[in-house]
This record gives sequence, C-alpha cells and structure tokens, in this order.
Amino acid sequence: ALPGHLLRGLLPLLTVFRLERAEGAARRAGLSTQPIWRKLWDDVMKTRPPNSENITCWRKKFLETFFSNVLHGVLDISSDWRLNDHHFSPLLHSSPHVSQLTLCNMLQGAVELAAEHNQKVLENLAGSLRILKFQHLLSSDQSIRRSLVLLLHRLIHHGSVSQVSMYSWPVPDTVLLVLILSMSAGFWRSGNALVYHSSPCGLCREEDKAQSQESAQERAETGPRDERERSDGGNQKGTPRAPEETNAEVNGCGADARLNSVLSGLRNPPLRNQACNEASSKVPCDHTSFQGGSSPRYLSDQLSCNPVLRKTRRRLKSAVGKKRRCLRQRRGSYADPEDLYDFVFTVAREGNSGLLDKNSTTEGENAENWTSSSPGSPCTGHAGCKKRGGSAGIFSLKAARRFRSVSTLELFSIPLTGETCRTLSNLLSSWVSLENLVLSYNGLGANIFCILSGLRALSRHSDCHLRVVRVSDVFSHMPCMELVHCILSAFPQLHTLSVSFDLKNQLEGNRPEGNPSCSEAEIPESCLEQLEIRFPREPLHTAFLLPVLKASKSLQQLSLDSATLPSSQELGLLLEALRECNPNLKKLSFHDVNLAEHQKEVLLLLQDPVLQEVTFSFCRLFESSTTEFLSEIINTVKRNSSLKSLKLPGNRLGNHRLVALADIFSEDSSSSLCQLDVSSNCIKPNGLLEFTKKLEGHIQQRGGQIQFTHLRLFQNWLDQDAETAQEALRRLKAVCSVVNDSWDSSQAFADYISVM
Repeated sequence: ALPGHLLRGLLPLLTVFRLERAEGAARRAGLSTQPIWRKLWDDVMKTRPPNSENITCWRKKFLETFFSNVLHGVLDISSDWRLNDHHFSPLLHSSPHVSQLTLCNMLQGAVELAAEHNQKVLENLAGSLRILKFQHLLSSDQSIRRSLVLLLHRLIHHGSVSQVSMYSWPVPDTVLLVLILSMSAGFWRSGNALVYHSSPCGLCREEDKAQSQESAQERAETGPRDERERSDGGNQKGTPRAPEETNAEVNGCGADARLNSVLSGLRNPPLRNQACNEASSKVPCDHTSFQGGSSPRYLSDQLSCNPVLRKTRRRLKSAVGKKRRCLRQRRGSYADPEDLYDFVFTVAREGNSGLLDKNSTTEGENAENWTSSSPGSPCTGHAGCKKRGGSAGIFSLKAARRFRSVSTLELFSIPLTGETCRTLSNLLSSWVSLENLVLSYNGLGANIFCILSGLRALSRHSDCHLRVVRVSDVFSHMPCMELVHCILSAFPQLHTLSVSFDLKNQLEGNRPEGNPSCSEAEIPESCLEQLEIRFPREPLHTAFLLPVLKASKSLQQLSLDSATLPSSQELGLLLEALRECNPNLKKLSFHDVNLAEHQKEVLLLLQDPVLQEVTFSFCRLFESSTTEFLSEIINTVKRNSSLKSLKLPGNRLGNHRLVALADIFSEDSSSSLCQLDVSSNCIKPNGLLEFTKKLEGHIQQRGGQIQFTHLRLFQNWLDQDAETAQEALRRLKAVCSVVNDSWDSSQAFADYISVM
C-alpha cells in the first residue's frame, strides 16, 4: 500500500525474505526489482555468471544459485545481513525458483533433500525442477543410494524433471549409474516396496488405490455372470489346470481372486511416459520382449505371437497372482535394504541363456521366461554385444513398474562398459518419451552396435518421440557416414543428428559378426533439419552423403568438420547436390577443411541466394590466395542480400584483410550482413582501430542506416596495445555489439611469425 516513490527507496533496504514478499507490490507499482537482485548477486556471489548478457531474470538466477550454494555448504548466510532473517528458511523459500540443480561428489545434496525435515522443499522442487545434473560423482554407500532413490522417485516419477545429464565420471560406479539410468527411464519397483519417509510412497499408494477402485468398478459392471461364463467356457475347452493354480486355491485364494489379480495387472497403465500420446498401436511380433518395456495391454498379443510364450501363459498368470499376493502381505512393512539391489542387479549363471534376477530362484522357471534373453529383446548376446557369465549390473525389467520418465538424457565423459551398454540398450528399446539423446565421449568402441540395437527396437514403437541424437567419441568404430545411414534409416523422424569422432580406429572395418554394414540401407524421406558430421580425417565422398541429402528435403543446417577432400571436384559435386536436393538450406558450416585450393567453390557458396549463414572456420582460406580473391569475396557479399551471418574464425586475416572487410558496408552495398566473426585471426589493436574508423565512415555515408549488429573478436592480439584496443572497442560498441575476451597473445607467437 506504500506510494511508489517510498517503495522505490525501501526495496534496497529489505532482506531477501522481505524483498521476495514485496515482489508483487513492486510489480503493481510499476517498479522493477531486477537492479536490486543484480546487486545482491554481485555482493553475495562475488562472481560473474556465465552468459550474463542472456540473463533475463536476476531474481530467479540469484535464488536458484543461492539454493545450490546453501545445499552444498559453500555459502554462509550469516555473511550478509540481507540473508540473515529469522523468518527466512534458505532452502524452503528459494526452492520454488529452482529449475535446474547439480548434484556432485558424494551426493551430499541428495541426502539433505531426502531428509524428512526437507519434505516440503522436495515437494517444491517436484513442481519447479526441470533439469537434474550429476557431476564428478564418487562411489557411494547403501544409505546414500537409498536417499538418491527417494529423490529420483519424487522428482522424476512424481515430479517435473524432464532432463537428466551426467558429466565427468572417469570411473563410474556401475550400481549408481544403472540406478540413475533406470529411474530416469521410469523403471522401478512397485511403490509398496519403496520406503519413503518411513512409509510407502504416498503418491504411489494413492495411484494404486485409484487403480484398485477402477478395477473393482469394472468387475462390478462386468458381474459375476460373465466371470462364470468365461470360467465355464474355459473348462468346456478342456484346458488343464496348472499346478500353481491348484496351489493358489489351497492357500486360500480361489479362482475369482486369481482372475481378479491377473485382470488387475492387465489394467495397469501402459508402460510409457504419461505425457506421451496415449494413442497406441500393437507391437510387431518381432519385438515381444516384456522386460523391454512393452505395455501390459500388449501382453496377450505378444503371447499369441510367440508359440513358446503361449505355452507359459498359465504359469505367467500364476506368477502374477503369487507376486501380487506377496506384495499385499508386505504392504505397510519396511523394505529390506537388499530391495534396492534386487531390481538393479541380475547375475548371469554360467551356461544359462537367461540373465536372472537375484531373487529369481524363488520364482522358479517363470523368471527364466521373462529375462533379458527374451525373444526380441534389443541386445541379447549377439556379436558386438556379448554377454559374460557372472556379470553384474545388467538391468532386468522383469518385476518393474513403469513410472513417468524424462525426455532428455545426456552422458558426457562417462565410460560405458559392455554391461552398462546392454543396460542402456534395453532401456532405450522402450523409452518412447525420450526426445533428446546425447552420448559424448563414452568410449563405446564396438558397443556402438549394442546402442544401435536398442535404438532400432525403439524405432518400432509408433509413439516414439526421439527427435535429437548426438553421438561423439575419440575413436570411431565404424565410418561416420555409415553411422549416419544407420540412425537415419531407423529414425526418419529425427530433426537433429550429430555424429562426431576425433580419430579413426585402426580396427575399423573388422566389425563383429552379426552386425552388417548399414551404408546400403535405404533411407526413407526424413524430417531432418540439422545434420552435423565431424569426420576423423576421413575423405568426404559426396556419393555417400548424397542419399542422406536426397532424403532430407527439409534440411536447414549442415555442418562438415575435419573432412578431407579427395579431389578438387568433390566440393563442387557437394554444392551441386545441395542446390538440387536441399532448397531450404539456411546454414552451411565448414570447420578444419582445407579450402585453400577451392576459391571458385567458396565464391559460389557466398553467392547462394538462399543461404543465410556461412561459416569457414579454420579453413585456410587465405593461405595461398591473392589480393583479388579477397576483393571478389567482398564484392560477392556486397551483392548478396540474403546472407545475414559470415563467420571467418581462424583464417589468418591479419590487419589489412580486416580493414578491407569494412567495405562490405559501403554506400553502394546491398548486403544485409548482421553478424561478422573474425576470431583467432591475428588482429592487432591498430588494425582494429583502422577497421573501426573505416566502418564509421561508411555508416556516415549511409546516413546511419546499417544492419550490422554483432562483431566477434575472440582470441586476437588486442593485449599488445591496451590503450589503442580500448579506444577501438569503445568506438565499435557505439556501432554494434562486440564480444571479445582477455587473451594472452604470447601463446600465439608461432602463428604470428607465420603471417609476418
């Protein structure tokens, strides 16, 4: 109720707690609290946040970082009077503003958040958190893993987390890694086996209660008459009763109870993300792995497709009833600590074709029929994905219940063993909610075939949502273009595909038996909009790229990195193919591709009337060029009104070529160029100042009408004359946005000698 001028003077004097409560009043009075939150950041955090120019809400940025720092014990709230308010609960009051959170090291943050006194904090995070990151994890004990289970169950299965990312884990703990992967995919035991604050998860209990009520209502509507008719019909057919069914009746559970138990299981929600489209289609008979994540509604179809599985229908129904009776008896009791391992681990008995759960001996032969060696499972011991007897960490979905899953999975610098790859493959095979998959520097090697197997199984689901795939590693185990063919032929609905390798594996070509080449696979018409390929110094053969370009009529961005051109005609063939096959191409990028002898093709690219962004990064453009070539580039860009961005980093422009580029904006130019990148080009302060003066002259001649808005100057030699550099930057910033850095040019002395 305070007048605006009084509120304006009061806001900077408030504690964080009071400032947060006054946000609504300030907004109604037309006052912005952003400068106050920015000052709080500078005073409390004492660091410059990355990409600060892109921060739109300093309130959210401060409170989100504040939450993380308090959680990890790196910020003392008594250090600033604005934080020290007895009404202020740091984690509780800042948690609604947290959209991404990083847990690291020994997962101390997970233990704190899973504590009972932070239950309200966890509820807030379940509604606000979207991105969960794990970084530099270490091995953990059982109690820490239990806390992590509670956290993931609440934030993913019953929360809003849509992205899980893991970074820099040189020696991953298999137990912990499999646990995070499986729960991210939505798999875990039934809620009544999961202890949450000394009791079964309340949300799971409510869902089970709702499902039970729905099942009871359906049974009431169906009536006992229909059940008797079905029972009589079954007996008339002379179907023998399995021993397990007889035992169930002896134990006090009659035919009605047994049937209801089975029906209840079949009425469970489908094994897919709740956010996904509920429209379903039948699973093909060639992929009938129940453990791979098929929906219970598909169960009868799967059994009818497979004669071996059809024989075990009776035993399955008995096992389902037995398992549900056991769970009913255990309801309300504490979960045994070993329960946390039973679902994650399976142990392969030597000589067995199946991977059995630790508790599978209590299930008898029924367990053997539903393990990861089921027919149609994505990765079951074929060449390139071989099983080893006695291996641990292989994920079994036999007893799983499917919860909500994340849509983005990112694994950066985490070595994946064969066991972990088989686990990930099985998870991927039914992860229909997955939209973005990033596997970066995981040391896959031959295990890439195992991952591809899981992806191919996933592609058979009509409700698959995968749209972005990024795979990068040090060594390639198969040619880049072959991998592109494999992925794109299975997923024509992809929007973005990125394949990147540093070095070529010397054993490439010696592929495991059973993994034929994909290079000849037919690629259907695709939705691909962005394609990025980093070749491990492989020759760029347009003939291999041509089928991809022809199938990708919607392609808008193409990036080719570290390719070698086997002949002088190859680049011309590529440009011709792009013009014919990809009329919508807007961005074209070459990085570390030697274009010194391809001046004609470079000029043709800059003349393209459709391209809006062209990048020649470290392409040695001017290594053997003449002055005429630079003039032709400038004149070509001046005549091209469609080109918006020209990026020339690492091409040894030097001072004189930079000054010449200012003529792109001369009075007679029809260029619409907005962005120019001249990073890493041996530019000195005096050259930058001369470029600035020439640019100012052209702007004055054009009456101030110029579209140039961004100039990038990273890693140039501006530290050699700080005063001149500051003057040039000051004058440039009056014309456009300048992005540069403080770089020590002494590191580039060798490059300096080469251009003198």
